[in-house]
Amino acid sequence: MTDPTLLADALAMAPDLVALRRDLHRIPEIGLHLPLTQARVLAALEGLDLEVTTGTGLSSVVAVLRGARPGPAVLLRGDMDALPVTEDSAEPVRSEHDGAMHACGHDLHMAGLVGAARLLAARRADLAGSVVLMFQPGEEGDHGARLMIEEGVLDAAGERVVAGYALHVLSAMLPAGLTGCRPGTMLAAADQLFVTVRGRGGHGSMPHLAADPVTVAAEIVLALQVAVTRQFDAQDPVVVTVGRLSAGTADNIIPATAEIAATVRTFSPEAHAVVGERLTRVVEHLALAHGLTADVRYVRGYPTTQNTPAEVERAERVVTALTGPHGYVAAPRPMSGSEDFSYVLQRVPGAYLGLGAAPAGSDPETAAYNHAPQATFDESALPVGAAILAGLALDRLAQG
Repeated sequence: MTDPTLLADALAMAPDLVALRRDLHRIPEIGLHLPLTQARVLAALEGLDLEVTTGTGLSSVVAVLRGARPGPAVLLRGDMDALPVTEDSAEPVRSEHDGAMHACGHDLHMAGLVGAARLLAARRADLAGSVVLMFQPGEEGDHGARLMIEEGVLDAAGERVVAGYALHVLSAMLPAGLTGCRPGTMLAAADQLFVTVRGRGGHGSMPHLAADPVTVAAEIVLALQVAVTRQFDAQDPVVVTVGRLSAGTADNIIPATAEIAATVRTFSPEAHAVVGERLTRVVEHLALAHGLTADVRYVRGYPTTQNTPAEVERAERVVTALTGPHGYVAAPRPMSGSEDFSYVLQRVPGAYLGLGAAPAGSDPETAAYNHAPQATFDESALPVGAAILAGLALDRLAQG
């Protein structure tokens, strides 16, 4: 049974959470080392009677809240890092760090997790178990969750957590306060493909005397698109997007090399397991067919984010109890972004939710999306997110 007072209490603390979020929005930091952000989070947690530790290889914060009675442990995650984006938004406060911006809403995640900690601390007498609060740097491509797992976050309470939960605010797609989730794949895996096609340079007027890597690179770009439609199930899609194709210095010079860089998205662990080998084979053999060679570097990124069906059912129950029957949306399909909370969900059951934060008065379908310099987040989502995170922890611990 979800505590009906959670959302009311979260709304009462909304001014403090908004102030914290704005403080964090002013001081965005990128990557794994976020000293200013870490210090502000630690200050926000003071007085809550938590067991607090900080990371050794990254500026993480782990806080364990012990309930009044023994029981299992659950984990709540909030990511901390910003993006290398120059802000051009309508936010009420702006980044004070040139070239850095909380364009993905992680400032709201931190403030929301602090709010959840305060809600749970106020209900310590009702808690049978522990809650691990995971404040994580390096989500934006630096594998911060994996590093925190290696430093022991899943066992911070003295035993392995039985479930993990996280949510992500969305500046578009969903109206503010609406929550979406789905069982199975919630987010795609994201890998990188780097190719250098090696030929032999020459004069543009006599290509037969050279070994042109440009034409082969162009064929590779198209062959990658054919490969994903002919080697993978159309109901389990693979998306390859070539973001960079570069070669040469002049129109009449055949260069010796051409370079390709692409992002590769998959939506199942099965496709993710084989896509690198298959695409590498296509690239190498196509180059060989023309008498050239190709150096391929395939970088595996974040795996697919897989929600546990039973935990999605819990999320729907908790969200509906807090925000009403229309506050929860069953996501019809996975999102093609990626997320390193996937590392947590590879190891323990749990759920990753999307929380609408499209600006008031905007059309969620056309509002600037996360990562855009114009991305703006509705702060009314803050108390909703805090209540949902606390509600998920309370509901799971009540199960024993």
